[in-house]
Amino acid sequence: MKKSIVSVALLLGIAFSCKDSFLETAPYGSTNEAVLSSNEKGADALLIAAYSNLDGFSGWENGTPWGSAASDWTFGSIAGGDAYKGSEANDQPDITPIERHEANENNPYLEAYWRTYFDGISRCNKAINAWAALKEKGVVTADKADKRLGEAKFLRGYYHLNLTKHYGKVPFIDETLADVRIGNEADITPKIKEDLDFAISKLPTTHPGEPGRATKGAAQVVRAYTELWAGNYAAAKPYLDAVIASGVYSLNATFHENFNPAYRNTSESVLEVQQSVNNGTDDNANNGDVLNFPYNGGPGGCCGFHQPSQNLVNAFKTLGTGVPDLASYNSSDVTSDQGVAPTASFTPYAGQLDPRLDWTVGRRGIPYLDWGKHPGASWVRDQVYGGPYSPIKNVYYKSQEGNNTTTSGWTKGFNNNNVKLIRYADVLLMAAECEVEANNLSKALEYVNKVRKRAANPAGFVKDGGSNAANYVIREYTSGEAGYFDNQANARAAVRFERRLELGMEGHRFFDLVRWGVAAAEKNAYFAVEKTKRTYLTGAAFVSGKDEVVPIPRKAITQSAKDGVPTLKQNQAGS
Repeated sequence: MKKSIVSVALLLGIAFSCKDSFLETAPYGSTNEAVLSSNEKGADALLIAAYSNLDGFSGWENGTPWGSAASDWTFGSIAGGDAYKGSEANDQPDITPIERHEANENNPYLEAYWRTYFDGISRCNKAINAWAALKEKGVVTADKADKRLGEAKFLRGYYHLNLTKHYGKVPFIDETLADVRIGNEADITPKIKEDLDFAISKLPTTHPGEPGRATKGAAQVVRAYTELWAGNYAAAKPYLDAVIASGVYSLNATFHENFNPAYRNTSESVLEVQQSVNNGTDDNANNGDVLNFPYNGGPGGCCGFHQPSQNLVNAFKTLGTGVPDLASYNSSDVTSDQGVAPTASFTPYAGQLDPRLDWTVGRRGIPYLDWGKHPGASWVRDQVYGGPYSPIKNVYYKSQEGNNTTTSGWTKGFNNNNVKLIRYADVLLMAAECEVEANNLSKALEYVNKVRKRAANPAGFVKDGGSNAANYVIREYTSGEAGYFDNQANARAAVRFERRLELGMEGHRFFDLVRWGVAAAEKNAYFAVEKTKRTYLTGAAFVSGKDEVVPIPRKAITQSAKDGVPTLKQNQAGS
């Protein structure tokens, strides 16, 4: 059984709980940080507390977990155009300004993310102090201490990196600070890299019997991402090359294994958040995505958020013998049951599709895992408002209900479907980006085709009886293929498009658009079309140089004051 480690208020002032096998630590009861820091078991409890924030939930007092969810569905998928807010207009209305790029500094979703990730950093610092002290006193071996310090510094670097992606300049809080009101004028990227470099030097490639702990490979990928975020492809490439050459990782046989709760910590997993259920609290389950189920009658029974966009669905159309329509995919729609009564007949789209669509999007007439065919509007809270589609990647199978889900509570959506923060497919596609920028198109093609070959495996197609559920047509690219891998510009477009097809609804899209420098062009083209489908998007726009980040929360700025003067400076989004 996974148990809560420490009672509320006795450690860090907030509750935290465990997530998987290496977190099976008995409660310490009445204790304090000094006691925990004095022995190996206590120091590991402090480290586990730092891991707990990976799921984006560190206690209800830090805000609801939807805004800080590990999957980043609000800031990554909805703000990126992979999804609409969903549900209905008056439910969780604070998401709408994030979707429209109009969020202000008082938005509670922005505050929840800020609080949760800085809370994680605070926990990292306590763990670092504890393990450093044990090492200095000789209570544990230097090797053991360094490994745990590597984990803590990996997490600290990862949390700071995510904060910079969302807010721009933020303070770097380390274990030496007695006063954290230090302002945010400095570029903290060098310190993030320093933490990750330490982690790379100290972490093992695997932790046998302890799934969920950070590894050298995870640190190398996040280190590469710090370079990709700055557009430094040549600097990112060696880290990704090392992960690929390690032989530790490989793609799962089928695409959908990545999203099935029965497949945890597989060979494709580089970093994933450990979840558990039926252990006395729902806090160990996938809280961040518990709203993201069909609205009525199907899995979860609530709540109809994170509905896939028509734009995303259209991206899965294929041309000819199975390649994507890079230039014109959104010129016509994959037909849906929008406006079709549940009792009326409906025939799903008969055109060619990438088979990953139906593992990414629930659509009427297509089998929805083992729940039967998606019934359409009866599983959608407000079709006019949020569109006709349902999310599916976070959903459990009907046959798993009660085992992989909670057996009580307000929703059975609480489940142990681990959140895959970094998949090996993501690594291959980032490496392909680096090869494109080096104009090594043959290597980029090799990496992309590994991903496409898996997608084209008929064993991974959604089936309706013994037949394919839709007209799935997909193939690998050929060397020098015209319009795709015949020149650098086309190859760049093909690799970027592949990321959307492979990683859709996984929280990457907005940040990909920002780091590629195309967010304004892509999002304004998106709004121009989507406002004709979702009227609440009328007037929405992305402003270049402003909307790449969200505002720093007003409370954070106010609480940073020294002698009445805030040390935190608002960014361009909140100015």
